[in-house]
Amino acid sequence: MTNRLAAETSPYLRQHADNPVDWWPWSPEALADARAQDKPILLSIGYSACHWCHVMAHESFEDAATARLMNDLFVCVKVDREERPDLDKIYQLAHQALTRRGGGWPLTVFLGADDLTPFYAGTYFPKEARYGMPPFSYVLQQVRGFWDQRRDDVRSQNAVLREFLDDHGRSEASTATLTDATIHAAVGQIGQSFDRVHGGHLGAPKFPHCAELELLLDLVAAKAGRHRAPDDEDRDAGAEGPMIVRLTLQRMAAGGIHDQIGGGFCRYSVDERWEIPHFEKMLYDNAQLLPLYAARVADADAVRATRMLIDWLQREMTAPSGGFYAALDADSEHEEGKFYVWRRDEVQAALAADEFAVAERLWGFDRAANFEHVAWNPIVATSATEVADALALPLGEVEARIERARTKLFALRETRVRPGLDDKILTAWNALMIGALARVARSLDSDARPDAATLRQRVLALARSALACLRAQVWREGRLFAKTGSDSARFPAYLDDHAFLLEAILEWLQCEWSDAYLGWAVALAEALLERFEDAVHGGFFFTAHDHETLIQRPKPWGDEAVPSGNGVAARALLRLGHLLGETRYLDAAERTLRAAHAPMQQMAQACATLQRALHDFLDPRTHVVVSHDGATEAQAWREALRGQSDRRTDVFLIPADAAPATGTLAAQKHIAGGVAYLCRGTHCEPPIGEPLRLAGALAGAPA
Repeated sequence: MTNRLAAETSPYLRQHADNPVDWWPWSPEALADARAQDKPILLSIGYSACHWCHVMAHESFEDAATARLMNDLFVCVKVDREERPDLDKIYQLAHQALTRRGGGWPLTVFLGADDLTPFYAGTYFPKEARYGMPPFSYVLQQVRGFWDQRRDDVRSQNAVLREFLDDHGRSEASTATLTDATIHAAVGQIGQSFDRVHGGHLGAPKFPHCAELELLLDLVAAKAGRHRAPDDEDRDAGAEGPMIVRLTLQRMAAGGIHDQIGGGFCRYSVDERWEIPHFEKMLYDNAQLLPLYAARVADADAVRATRMLIDWLQREMTAPSGGFYAALDADSEHEEGKFYVWRRDEVQAALAADEFAVAERLWGFDRAANFEHVAWNPIVATSATEVADALALPLGEVEARIERARTKLFALRETRVRPGLDDKILTAWNALMIGALARVARSLDSDARPDAATLRQRVLALARSALACLRAQVWREGRLFAKTGSDSARFPAYLDDHAFLLEAILEWLQCEWSDAYLGWAVALAEALLERFEDAVHGGFFFTAHDHETLIQRPKPWGDEAVPSGNGVAARALLRLGHLLGETRYLDAAERTLRAAHAPMQQMAQACATLQRALHDFLDPRTHVVVSHDGATEAQAWREALRGQSDRRTDVFLIPADAAPATGTLAAQKHIAGGVAYLCRGTHCEPPIGEPLRLAGALAGAPA
């Protein structure tokens, strides 16, 4: 017999449809039921690819005795954190306030039915006492007893917590001159936390922190020459930024967090060496890593990681609609990593002797088992060059054997029971990947490898289809929705959906111009200002003004698993504002940076995306608009620009018959044969009528 979750569209919620727990989805009906019964709410938040969510489900939610306690004592509500990030942000923050430690998933929170304020919180609770934690059944009884016997204490605690939640993120906007002090503080903190052996942050567990790497690369590009501000001192980003990025990406690509057989990256590593991950693969992690690897066109390992990730995305994560699925599970057949790990004898049996001789050295099968002492998660244990030296073979022969071995192991792995697929198509995560693919396509413009042009077309096709999918399925009558999939669009879109999609469209317009997509970008920018901006203090709320009323309205500043929505919004509004000459967008970006000034001081490293936006504000990006008469002419301009535009230069090639809004940079007067307009911030050079002169101007030569 199924519960109410059987009718839900979330794969995570449907995973719990057969539990004996009388689950509700978050809904007015569930909250009304709790009030009517005067029962507290047990709120459980997780996601489909979460390993410890599965563990708690198998131990407790599938257990009849535990479920009976849950049903008797509480109204039980299940939430998919990917569908309702608004609820997750609020109750993760409440958990942190109540427990004085970070949260995670599964998040287990007990709420008062009358005010929905949590009075007790935790994450994973075991069925039996272990890990220094009491059994879940004991927690259930104690929490309900506290609610019944000490209701006044609960209300007093809730009042204090509500005051904390109301004040959180509501700092006064700075009225002082904005400077780069917080940027330098962030870079200093990145250097202090950097693991100089393994890359990434010191210690374990180890997560990718892509926003920090992007900040370092922005500063490196600025210090390379033409973007450098006159008073900029070579204080910090200069020296170590490239090394931090290079070592981190190299160690991740060689580690077990990178699927050495099938491509793509897992969520995080449980050790400091990037060797053993929790095996879930999330779209958003791969979207953030992809352009970082793709930009390293001279690094063969980065090129391989890029191509394998694109293959994985197309093969396993692309829906028939063109959108991208959300995630692959960590578990298969109720075991974490079972799909991905190997026995040595299994590998040996699958490969020819000459292939195994190479594979065992390269991927570490000749070392002690690294996964629970019985199996191997492949890593790059030694380089192909070192394998070639050890076996006295030509490097080309070793590389050929590696590819044959990888192909055979991949084919064998495909016969296994696959991890579960979360087939939600989330607007924000798709936008991250679309923007990433657009950046990759531009990186491939400078790649001289024989297959680069073909790969670029594949990448463009993936981005084009995904963007069309979002336009068709989550954009309805001028309103954006947060997800689609096998069902229709659901959930009013959040800040991240609007900001990430706006930035993705700006990236895409540099690959293929579209008046319609420019119009969509403007509509998204207007929605940010009209429906999300804090008109009093500046910055953007996570939810729209007409969103469901919750116990808090988050205004998040820091980067989490995805970049800060406020940081992305500020950067995108600066880019669009300069392109269109629209000062309202520039002013909104400045208001955001002023509102975020205190958090950017207090937690500089955690606000890396906002620091990037501040950098763009203080040292504006370069914008190039080329008006051309057709494909042949556009190609001449594109060829001249090859190798001249960098990560802080936006280049838009606009057909002369396009019709952008008049009065904007994108609608400057066309000249036969093509004309380019080059602007740095609000300063524009005279029109440039020849491609080579534009290339010279970008390189710093007189135009």
